[in-house]
Amino acid sequence: MTQHNLHTPDSDDYDPSASSLADQVDQSVMAELLSIRSSIDNIDATLVYLLAERFKATQKVGFLKAAHRLPAGDPGREAAQIARLRRLAEDAHLDPAFAEKFLNFIIGEVIRHHEAIAEDHEAASGQHPQASALA
Repeated sequence: MTQHNLHTPDSDDYDPSASSLADQVDQSVMAELLSIRSSIDNIDATLVYLLAERFKATQKVGFLKAAHRLPAGDPGREAAQIARLRRLAEDAHLDPAFAEKFLNFIIGEVIRHHEAIAEDHEAASGQHPQASALA
């Protein structure tokens, strides 16, 4: 995986020390809070990059499915992935229901992207979506 500078020029508008608590807590507590939040900020940035990589891979799947007129969704795969992520979440002491909701959101987005790719593929090939279903 390519390393990225998590503090890019695009983040110039972001103030990592922004807080409504600064005037309400001891300075040492605020410093510790900001230190922990800095770690959270780095994790959030990493999540964004990981999701971008994931969607690049699922886009390739979408093109492959469109080229072979496969359905956008794969309920068997999706159920297996949800069960797998629930087990991983339990092992990681993360709420499995949260992990399932998160994965369901991602799956929904992937299916939406796959449907759009299929529509574009059909339009480019000059076929109407229902015409390809009859083929």
